[in-house]
Amino acid sequence: MNTTKKQLVIEEIVTQIQQQMEPDYEKATAFFRFEDLRIYNKSMEYIDWVYSRVNTFPTNSSQNLGSRFQNSSEAIAMNISEGSARNKSQFIYYLKMAKSSVRECVVYTTLSYKQGLINDIDVNESRNYLMEMTKMIGALIGSLQRSAGISGEEMD
Repeated sequence: MNTTKKQLVIEEIVTQIQQQMEPDYEKATAFFRFEDLRIYNKSMEYIDWVYSRVNTFPTNSSQNLGSRFQNSSEAIAMNISEGSARNKSQFIYYLKMAKSSVRECVVYTTLSYKQGLINDIDVNESRNYLMEMTKMIGALIGSLQRSAGISGEEMD
């Protein structure tokens, strides 16, 4: 074996050993498969977005609106994570619940705007997040239904 081939073999062995020695905390995220879903990560971004806006709300009567807005944004991610641990038909049900939470956020976006708590740019950002998540959830539902041999009407 020439020197170049030996170096490649050694490098490959070293890489394999390093991968085996990775700390468990780095591998932990793969254990929770929902964390690998793009829709889950997008919902986490939206939660951050909602929190950053609600933190600017005055502490008077809008506090309750802000709290409900935060809860609905969190419910999107919570339903995705909860449903991912279930069978396909139950996961579809939880994804539909996540879509309901998306619709709640549309209402809270409008209410926040009408109360003068967010501006036009915020409304557009929120609606863009919500439209994108609705499409992503719908695509995931469709994929799960096809793989499980379930028609859309059976699940509604």
